Amino acid sequence: MGTVVLLAGAWHGGWAWGRVAPRLRAAGHHVLTPTLTGVSDRAHLLHPGVGLGTHVQDVVAQLDAEDLDDVVLVGHSYTGQVVTAVADARPGRIAHRVYLDAFVGDDGEAAIDLLPPEVAVHYRESVQGPGHGWLIPVRPLEKLGVTDPADLAWLTARLTPHPWRAFTEPLAVTGAHTGVPATFVECTDWMRVFRPHAERARAAGWPVHEIATGHEAMVTAPDELARILGEVLATTATPATAAAG
Repeated sequence: MGTVVLLAGAWHGGWAWGRVAPRLRAAGHHVLTPTLTGVSDRAHLLHPGVGLGTHVQDVVAQLDAEDLDDVVLVGHSYTGQVVTAVADARPGRIAHRVYLDAFVGDDGEAAIDLLPPEVAVHYRESVQGPGHGWLIPVRPLEKLGVTDPADLAWLTARLTPHPWRAFTEPLAVTGAHTGVPATFVECTDWMRVFRPHAERARAAGWPVHEIATGHEAMVTAPDELARILGEVLATTATPATAAAG
């Protein structure tokens, strides 16, 4: 079957896909859920120099080390920036890009500038306050549309501050990523911060799916998200892979 690499957004680690990855593996897919440098189980590697470039190299290095091809690369929220840059650096390894309520940036655009101005203000204030000038403190989960007490408890215990440089470092891409097909998935039952990015996707002619849940769809709507990702994987499987499956 297919290979899918799932990238969690700011403050999260690979564990965030714990409800989606088993569903995809049960369907026969090869699933990788790396944690990016400086967060979660890799928080011990955090320092002010960790940024978008660090996270792009995390993923590129794994693709190269494991010689992965025909990959469906999925980015949630912040890691839409990572997906774009990785697809630009290794377009021959990526079969499809999926942006889950995520930034759809272009060359020279930083994540902080892709947020609505009123949201960006809160980020900047929190960085200058409790973030000591170089960290983004964890956002209140209720603002992300998480309401179930069990989900709140599970997430709260695991989230860690995110490096500010990841949001201020602009994308540096050549345009090679535009040759890799892409899909957008928007989560509609919250503030819809990423609606402008869904609109960018539509304008580019990408398929756009909507899930009636909050921003943390991998936690709050794993069945529907796994179904959409399974459909993408089915369309990107090579003939030999599909026959083997």
